[in-house]
Amino acid sequence: MLLLTSGLGIGAVGAELTGSDAAPSIGVSAPAQASNIGGSPDLDVFAPNPNLVPGRTNQISLQIANDGDLRFGNAANSDLVTTARNVRAEVEASGPLSVESGETSIGSVTTSAPGELPVSLNVPQGVKPGTYSLDLDLTYGYISSGESRTVTISRDVEVRVRDDARFQVVDIDSDAQIGDSGTVEATIENVGAETAHNADVTFGTQSNSVTVSDGQSNTVRIEEIEPGETTSVAYDVGVASDLPVQQYTLSGSVQFEDPDGITRTDDGLSLGILPLAEQEFAFTNVESQLRVAEDGELVGTVRNDGPVPARSVVVQYAGNSQSVIPAERSTAVGTLDSGESANFTLPISISGEAESGLRSLDMAVQYRNGEDELRAFEDLVVDAEVAPERDRFDVAVENRTIQSDGTRTVDVTVTNNLNETASDVEARLFADDPLDTGDTDTGYVQSLDSGETTTMTFELTTTGSATPGSTYPISLDFRYDDADGDSQLTDTYRVPIDVIESEGGGLPLPVIIVALLVVGTGALVVYRRRQ
Repeated sequence: MLLLTSGLGIGAVGAELTGSDAAPSIGVSAPAQASNIGGSPDLDVFAPNPNLVPGRTNQISLQIANDGDLRFGNAANSDLVTTARNVRAEVEASGPLSVESGETSIGSVTTSAPGELPVSLNVPQGVKPGTYSLDLDLTYGYISSGESRTVTISRDVEVRVRDDARFQVVDIDSDAQIGDSGTVEATIENVGAETAHNADVTFGTQSNSVTVSDGQSNTVRIEEIEPGETTSVAYDVGVASDLPVQQYTLSGSVQFEDPDGITRTDDGLSLGILPLAEQEFAFTNVESQLRVAEDGELVGTVRNDGPVPARSVVVQYAGNSQSVIPAERSTAVGTLDSGESANFTLPISISGEAESGLRSLDMAVQYRNGEDELRAFEDLVVDAEVAPERDRFDVAVENRTIQSDGTRTVDVTVTNNLNETASDVEARLFADDPLDTGDTDTGYVQSLDSGETTTMTFELTTTGSATPGSTYPISLDFRYDDADGDSQLTDTYRVPIDVIESEGGGLPLPVIIVALLVVGTGALVVYRRRQ
């Protein structure tokens, strides 16, 4: 194996190699026409962008150029002897720099197509600006005068650590929260040796779970950042719901103009965000005052289990059941600090078609965050007992008797069974023959509180066809205004009335008439009392 150093023409010495001077190249075979042509590759190394940034691993790309030499033979077939086949490179760095990448294969390099060699270079923080050398050993095979040969040559190339402005994130302040957004403020420092002008500081994310200003990235311009100077940039960062509390990364870059007006970019910035836990709420001490066909209330306590205060907190019924009718969809409880609780009362009506029993009600809490933006927590369900339907009013008549063919007043005791005050309560009395309501068939009271009792007086008359000892019904209904001012009409209440003989005694008029007929005719008549 022959070692060639930088500046030597490989073609000049390659012609002198014989089978004993060079090891055969693996995978390189000489075609028949190659015996009539001679020459060799001539490789050199270039660094199109040799600039390095301290404090990180720099990725640079080196070009392997081939100025191969054809010494004799048909020029149309020159690629047979000038192509460097199976080129492998090993790179070492001088001084404080170190090479991260190992031996790399880049395939064949022809005189018309340079090879690309990626190199990873570690450049320590604080390294002095200046020029540093990379040493390369290139091993390749080629064919000349019908023989396959393998050689290793040495080359070197210069790279440069610049004095440009460079940046580091030195502090982070964030109130971003899972399931919400917040402000992330990054303090960056110019740790380079030059002033950066018109610096565009960009931070972004590739994650679908994190947004920057409602998108993938955002840019803030700083007019000037001198060496050693710090400046702060702020971004609105959102974090999706149901994520764990852990670090999320934003990648950043600074594009700026150097003192010569040349645009440069430092794209190695990175910062981690540790968001606050998601805002949550809980209900405790929930009590149901709900009943079929009535207005009721759901009362309880709401607690802020989130890490930050919640402003303008509102408890809401969030279900869509047709039998559950909220008189108001929500009730406000004010601002709740983290861990603070407040009582709430939510008016809810249950329709007459609903079933009694235990019901699960979907609930939500609406609030405003620190940016005065409206948010909602909807993962809440409460169990509420719905009582069976009951009469809205209790109706009782203490004296249920009336003399046949007589008239009397009837006192009806009315009790409000509702959980609210009934206003403008009007009662109407109905009766069928042989009973008649007479001249007084309505009763009225201006208001009746929940549980309050009043007495209404009506007039009742019996006709001649009423039979003593018989029972006949009277009916009442009530029209009233509920607490919301809506007019309501109750079902009909039926109360039994017993007919008794008049105080004068004797047989009722129909019996007397029949008796007279019997006496006058001598006929035997059987009387059937009218029921």
